[in-house]
Amino acid sequence: MRYNVNQRGPVGACEVNLPASKSLTNRALLLSALAGRGSSVSNAAVCDDAEVMQQALRNDGSLPVDVHGAGTAMRFLTAYFSLSPMRRVITGSERMRHRPIGILVDALRSLGAEISYMESEGFPPLRVGGGVMHGGEVALPATVSSQYISALMMIGPCLSGGLTLRLEGHIASRPYIEMTAAMMRLFGATVREGEGQVIEIGEGGYRATAYSVESDWSASSYWYEIAALSAASGCTIRLTGLSRNSLQGDSAVAELFAPLGIATDYRDGDVVLTRKGGSLPESLVRDLGAVPDLAQTLMATCCGLGVRFSFSGLDNLRVKETDRITAMETELRKLGFVIKDDGAGTVNWDGRTVQAVQADAHPVIATYEDHRMAMSIAPLAMVKGPLTVDNPEVVAKSYPGYWQAIAKAGFTVKEEA
Repeated sequence: MRYNVNQRGPVGACEVNLPASKSLTNRALLLSALAGRGSSVSNAAVCDDAEVMQQALRNDGSLPVDVHGAGTAMRFLTAYFSLSPMRRVITGSERMRHRPIGILVDALRSLGAEISYMESEGFPPLRVGGGVMHGGEVALPATVSSQYISALMMIGPCLSGGLTLRLEGHIASRPYIEMTAAMMRLFGATVREGEGQVIEIGEGGYRATAYSVESDWSASSYWYEIAALSAASGCTIRLTGLSRNSLQGDSAVAELFAPLGIATDYRDGDVVLTRKGGSLPESLVRDLGAVPDLAQTLMATCCGLGVRFSFSGLDNLRVKETDRITAMETELRKLGFVIKDDGAGTVNWDGRTVQAVQADAHPVIATYEDHRMAMSIAPLAMVKGPLTVDNPEVVAKSYPGYWQAIAKAGFTVKEEA
């Protein structure tokens, strides 16, 4: 399937009902399962990733657990199923079977987990369960994925003696670890940060808790982009269900978009974006290591506004749903923007463009089975004119109603015949 996307008029005032956060949802679902009877999760995200988690937590072991492309589910469930005497098989999409998981498996094995690789060493699919888990101390590199750390943290209270994690190297996506710790405390766990990147988790399990999931700050980033690219100064977009003191690290989007002309106003549990007038900076330099899921949106926005950029801390983008750095280089060039990376996690744009004759006259944007590729590039129709998005249904991973929402805001979204 393909969608032709265009903007049929300036974006004026509109209200957007955002989806619930899948990051909060997946943690809440797992913590609720660990807490047992009496726990509940309300306003859970309605998206592919959350559905995968819910189905997996109901799995009785008779069938393999297929997480498809859900990396969070793969990491969290590997840890969760390690606690069980029942053996389960966890598999995923072709891309998932090429995403490394050896660091997490080694850590779990050191705590008594029984896990075997069914195909390639260090990669899914896995056979998990049947071991006798115990607490202790684990050292692991923190540079690759915060999801390994969060997965271990959440089972920590269920281990005799608790768990001590010693994190080595620069911590990737630290806000997600802080989110995990805060939610564990809400479910009654004891989590303490020690000196030298040490996390100490006490034993004792969890208490039954009723948890309501906040709207998704990551999803809000596409509306920040739309507001920034809007030609109409004074454009206002109201985003529902977001709080100033959110556990979500991607709430940093408000600060990141301020130099790009977007004012953020917090009103009665919602956020109102206003497109301000005035000049834009010549360039934007930021370390996005703590918020890598915002990188694609910021790259696309800066290109659309003609703002040069240098974004560092993005080395782990290569092991996401796709190699997001290469994918952005390829797809933005189709629209005339020539971005480059230095091979060490920094992506730059010096303002270089190519003419339409060198770029694609009728660009078809590939999405690489990556929801953020589709949602970050589609708003560029506001400045580049009509474009076509291939495999647009990938947005179901986190924001199933994305296309309907932008159509309501003034875009034309039509399925290609």
